[in-house]
Amino acid sequence: MRIKIVGALLGLGLNAGAWASGFNLLEQNASGLGNAYAGQAASAQDASTVFFNPAGLLRIEGEQVVVVGHLIRPSVEFTDQGSTAPIGNGGDIGGLNFVPNAYYARDVGPGWKFGLGINSPFGLKNEYDNPWAGRSQALLSDLKTININPSLAWLFNDKIALGAGINLQWVQAELSQRHPTQDIVTMKADDTSWGYNLGALIRFDNNTRVGIAYRSSIEHKAEGDVRSVVGTSPDHNGPVMSKVKLPDSASLSLFSRMDDRWDLLADLTWTGWQSFDRFKVDNLATGVTITNVPQNWDDTWRVSVGANYRKSDKWLWRMGVAYDQGPVPDAEHRTPRIPDGDRIWLAFGGQYKISDKGWVDFGYAHLFVETVKINHIETVLVKGEYKGKVDILSAQYTHTF
Repeated sequence: MRIKIVGALLGLGLNAGAWASGFNLLEQNASGLGNAYAGQAASAQDASTVFFNPAGLLRIEGEQVVVVGHLIRPSVEFTDQGSTAPIGNGGDIGGLNFVPNAYYARDVGPGWKFGLGINSPFGLKNEYDNPWAGRSQALLSDLKTININPSLAWLFNDKIALGAGINLQWVQAELSQRHPTQDIVTMKADDTSWGYNLGALIRFDNNTRVGIAYRSSIEHKAEGDVRSVVGTSPDHNGPVMSKVKLPDSASLSLFSRMDDRWDLLADLTWTGWQSFDRFKVDNLATGVTITNVPQNWDDTWRVSVGANYRKSDKWLWRMGVAYDQGPVPDAEHRTPRIPDGDRIWLAFGGQYKISDKGWVDFGYAHLFVETVKINHIETVLVKGEYKGKVDILSAQYTHTF
């Protein structure tokens, strides 16, 4: 019955729109947002550990359902500084987006735990006003993913738990731009592929534990079609295919209970963005490559620290800060579709226990995004700077049975 409730959340349609590092989405629970997602591979505070470290499932007592919703509002504005066609700045390309997650955990035998996660690990949505200086490079960029992640955890001994999961992932991309002779050209493609995630949770004593987690890369071969509003060029009408390798990641996390009131959390996460070396689209009918844009992204690091304060049996407060590197190497490789930069997270949140069986988590984070330059050529030059920020508000209900 409980697993059917979680499965029904697939119908929510995971529409991701955060302007995160690259197009990665960390918004996987509300219980970690208040700590800026510090220590998530070690904290294992609820069934959302399926995503961060499946070994943490063994810390969940009984059967549990978690449902989460995030409101994410990126604000990104371009200022022209010498583009080939200085006909506008495109407005604020961000917008308010809703991203849900759901998780489930249950015992399957002595020392064994099953978990299921439904989430969106990657996403992007931005849209420029038309006309603007870079309309021949980008108007709409919309990337969605739905990830189904069944997992198992095993108690190796009284100090070490191990976990593993399979990720069945669907991705859909819709991209549009203005072709010099054909007005608006739109490409839409999708694919389903799979990967895996692994984790270990090591307990040093009753107060301190370390989590190690790895999520594999997933290679997609997205197929769809490209259409132009006007014009009959075969290169811009017909079936298309694009290959993309979404990055792997590895995390090292610490959770330490300092005393009856305070917990300390810390995290170091690496993401292998070098896998995104170019964006290439081929017309399957003609064999012509219609888009081939080098990206040359760098691998990134994210470091975060956080703390919990237990005010009473019912109330817990959270706080956290993080530094999150952007993968774009320079202004020449920064594109209007992903005008990414480094960012600093400031976050706070809390938890209220309604009863021994149910509780509510909530969190808020503000991301201070680095002002970055763009000096990118695709047919025309787009030159200027981007200023951005992101606000995230999340809420979560957890129920045990």
